[in-house]
Amino acid sequence: MKNSVHSESFVLCLEQLRQGGVIAYPTEAVFGLGCDPDSESAVMHLLRLKKRSIEKGLILIAADYQQLQPYLDDVGLTEQQKLRMFSSWPGPVTWVVPARPETPDWLTGCFDSLAVRVSDHPLVQQLCKSFNKPLVSTSANLSGLLPCRTADEVRRQFGGDFSVLAGETSGRENPSEIRNVLTGQLIRQG
Repeated sequence: MKNSVHSESFVLCLEQLRQGGVIAYPTEAVFGLGCDPDSESAVMHLLRLKKRSIEKGLILIAADYQQLQPYLDDVGLTEQQKLRMFSSWPGPVTWVVPARPETPDWLTGCFDSLAVRVSDHPLVQQLCKSFNKPLVSTSANLSGLLPCRTADEVRRQFGGDFSVLAGETSGRENPSEIRNVLTGQLIRQG
């Protein structure tokens, strides 16, 4: 079974996360690169691998909203804003939410907000539950190349020794939609 949480790749990826490593894993549309969001060295390693600027900020992906709350300053959100966000989860919609002042800039970049998503992908759900926290999530691709949609594509771009969670994407064509929770404004079409 390709999406088994008992697979050898699942155990290896979970161990990599616990040791501060970077992994690749399937999401709704593409494979993502992920790591422990609380480990500055892991995030910096991920940014170097991807050749991505820290200023851009990152997405956190989680099994449920409770995993995201330590990073978010959601006390100012209206009931309508929360309802709009919660009604799209779990699923392929990422929301930009005000961040707590103590949320590290290696996650927020040059912003005072953070992009977050509660995924409905079963492997992401299990990985975040087993790791007991959200993961950094950015598309698995080297700068200038298309995002990887299979484990084989990840290995071709990042090498055969790279930790990849065996499984398949959910088959969506486009990456997650991104919206601003305060305004509802569409930032990226999904």
